[in-house]
Amino acid sequence: MGYLLFAPAPIDPETGEPGDNEYNAAYEFIIGGLGDVGDLSEVSITDIVGSGITVTIYTTLAAFFIAMALGLLAGLGRISKNVIIRNTATAYVEFIRGVPTLVLIFTIAFVIVPEASKYLGVENNVPQNSRAIIALSIIYGAFLAEIFRAGIESIPRGQMEAARSLGMTYGQSMRYIILPQALRNISPALGNDFIAMLKDSSLVSVLAVRDLTQQARLYSGSSFRFRETYLVLTFLYLTMTLTLSLILRWYEQRIRADER
Repeated sequence: MGYLLFAPAPIDPETGEPGDNEYNAAYEFIIGGLGDVGDLSEVSITDIVGSGITVTIYTTLAAFFIAMALGLLAGLGRISKNVIIRNTATAYVEFIRGVPTLVLIFTIAFVIVPEASKYLGVENNVPQNSRAIIALSIIYGAFLAEIFRAGIESIPRGQMEAARSLGMTYGQSMRYIILPQALRNISPALGNDFIAMLKDSSLVSVLAVRDLTQQARLYSGSSFRFRETYLVLTFLYLTMTLTLSLILRWYEQRIRADER
């Protein structure tokens, strides 16, 4: 790794530009954090599927599941009859939606997390990756809250009244009657937000989290292979998002087929 960070980019003597194998080198570094590796055929699959892409996927998955929990709570709060709960949930959603994502990442990672650590009486040694997950969770929790609210309100009110008339509590009615139908209705929207979070996870590179984007920045900054590096980075993100889009489209078609 050390050699790669400080070595100059090899130049093709015929063209005066980096050779074609620089695309391979950029690919290896970005997804695996590898050193000066030559031909991809000499690298095992374990080395190729390395830290860069793993951090991106892990960060996105962890943040999304936490955001779903926050979004569900905030969404229920948005339709609550309790004024304090409803106004608190509304303030949270409107605040997050009114501030740029990058600004929120900085604020949560460098202000809220340290202050929360101090308030809880623990040392402020939260890893940067954990701060990134917390930031993305809080940000997307607000957007998912509106999706959950819309999904719950899309279910006819008579179903809740019928469940309550059968002796179910509000919580039981929501858990067994309303939420299963709402989740089915909003699953395409949740999938779209997951794809959006995957793309926005590139912003956590500003926290020095070693995701795909940070790996690309380190590699291009040390080797000056900007063209190869960012073309590879673009291809990797495009591959992931298109794959998820195809899966989401297939799932939507299954839902429509089941409704017929």
